[in-house]
Amino acid sequence: MPHQIPENFRHRHSVKSIPRLDRYILLKYLKTFLMAMALIIVIVITFDVSEKLDDFLSGHAPLGEIVYRYYLNFIPGFVNLYSPLFIFISVIFFTSKMAGNTEIIAILGSGISYRRLMRPYFYGSVIVALIVLFFGNFIIPVNNRTLTKFENDYIYTRRQDYFSNIHFQAKSGVQIYAESYDARTMRVNQFHRDVYDQHGCLVDRIYCSSIQYDTLTNKWDCIDFLHRTIDGDQEHLSRTGQSQRALGITPDDFNWASDDVTTMNSPQLYRYIMHEKMRGSTTVTASKIELYQRLLNPFAIIIMTFIGLGVSSRKTRGGIGVHLAIGITLAFAFIVFMKVSTVFAVFGTLNPFLAVLLPQALFGVIAAVMIRTAPK
Repeated sequence: MPHQIPENFRHRHSVKSIPRLDRYILLKYLKTFLMAMALIIVIVITFDVSEKLDDFLSGHAPLGEIVYRYYLNFIPGFVNLYSPLFIFISVIFFTSKMAGNTEIIAILGSGISYRRLMRPYFYGSVIVALIVLFFGNFIIPVNNRTLTKFENDYIYTRRQDYFSNIHFQAKSGVQIYAESYDARTMRVNQFHRDVYDQHGCLVDRIYCSSIQYDTLTNKWDCIDFLHRTIDGDQEHLSRTGQSQRALGITPDDFNWASDDVTTMNSPQLYRYIMHEKMRGSTTVTASKIELYQRLLNPFAIIIMTFIGLGVSSRKTRGGIGVHLAIGITLAFAFIVFMKVSTVFAVFGTLNPFLAVLLPQALFGVIAAVMIRTAPK
């Protein structure tokens, strides 16, 4: 039975009807999204518990720790990561239902333009995008720290404070090499420091079989200290069995290499990128991608909202099933494109910013075309 035109849509451009329309669609938008996320979270937690139950038992993790330290910190990250996909599915679901009940036809038939119909969808997408932007840049990194500590305590019991094959640039022209670093004792084995002049010529080299940081003097206790200086054709070599030196570095320079970028908020991540760029680190590209995804991915919520509206606002014989099939295909194409572009950035020559921006720009164009060609 065709859905009757709501009374508040009958008056052409009624002052009261338009705010009611906004509230009507906005509430559907947010309620459907929250219900979809709640259902999928229950399913994901069920599967995650069954997968990690043996790890929890073998690690003797208390129930309170599992609930409060693990899952309460796991849920926000999951919602943040998959919110564009579930916003998309939610928009398709409730808009298809409205189209099937001829509500869209009734709204447009009452004199409200399609462009005006888009406004509450835009409001809803901006609300969710701003929440995702705030959580992704400031809250999720804090949750990830707690998650990482829980996993290190109860799931991955291997040492997380010992690192090997270290190479970085401490500052311009100063290269550091080390066989290993123990963060607990602040001890470095097989330490090399090479200093190059502006022409790229080696002018100073220090080698120690081991160095250990003294927190009282803020210097390094050096074993088998070997210092070689080069000035043109002249070389000077000095050797000391044990001495204490200020080498121009601190344990923080070694700890930078062990930091997980997912546990840093965005200002910390930006400083980390600048520091690693100065050091000549190979992790700069991946760190930039992480930062750009935090800043740009909320726009995917707006884009996927309008693609969902364009797909589902027309009434079809197949109903919601056809809309969901088309929508899910587009959503997974978007996800695949995002993954492929980041791979080209990490292992190829694609600029990290473009790697994150291109999928959004392409599907933004698709959203504009779909909205433009939607039945008015």
